[in-house]
Amino acid sequence: MELRAMLQGDIPAVLEIERATYTTPWSEQVFRDELRQPARSYVVAVEGDELIGYGGVLLLGEDAHITTVAVAEDQQGKRLGTRLMLELVEAALRKNARHLTLEVRFSNNRAQSLYTRFGMAPVGVRKNYYVDEDALIMWVNDIDHPDYQDRLDDIRASLEEATA
Repeated sequence: MELRAMLQGDIPAVLEIERATYTTPWSEQVFRDELRQPARSYVVAVEGDELIGYGGVLLLGEDAHITTVAVAEDQQGKRLGTRLMLELVEAALRKNARHLTLEVRFSNNRAQSLYTRFGMAPVGVRKNYYVDEDALIMWVNDIDHPDYQDRLDDIRASLEEATA
């Protein structure tokens, strides 16, 4: 499995996963616009010729906002979400981010568990964020601190063990 920068040519495959994952998926144009923005970083996970997941982060000064993370249904449970999140956090750190935030559906316990592994904690609610549900706002501060780097090292080590 390879992680690499998302390209315009990846968008059709990204849209397949997007539509299967989200009740209100982003359009092709939204992805095209996002890829043109210098303050954004999008990655894809590719296995052979198949795109199996993707994620994105928006960088706003010291704050990084995870905009999307999605994994193809047949690839879930293989720690791909963890790999994507790790890459997004590292992209944020390369741009000197100090804090990380995102919104997640209240009902998406699996994603909340993933984000908790990255030190994120609930800090609030965005009412009606989704068409059919509120969003839980999660946040982690000081991702540039050595203690957080230790957390990332532990996550990397667990991923290496899982693939060994």
